[in-house]
Amino acid sequence: MNKDIFEGRWKQIKGEAKAWWGKLTDDDLDRAAGKVDVLAGLLQEKYGYSRERAVNEIDKRVTEFEASMKSKTEPSLR
Repeated sequence: MNKDIFEGRWKQIKGEAKAWWGKLTDDDLDRAAGKVDVLAGLLQEKYGYSRERAVNEIDKRVTEFEASMKSKTEPSLR
């Protein structure tokens, strides 16, 4: 995952992050502000994840998000 892209798309991702990780509050997400390291720390704190698991979880979710955004913007072939 490219951290610059993550930070740049944070406003879009933030809404999804609330659904992905319901234990995170709006204040938590504001504090993360698109910083992968901060978000990983919050996941460790709220969910008891290891650092590696937190980073992998973020990467997985963002990859899925990016794929869903691409599929919505690509014209369908008929």
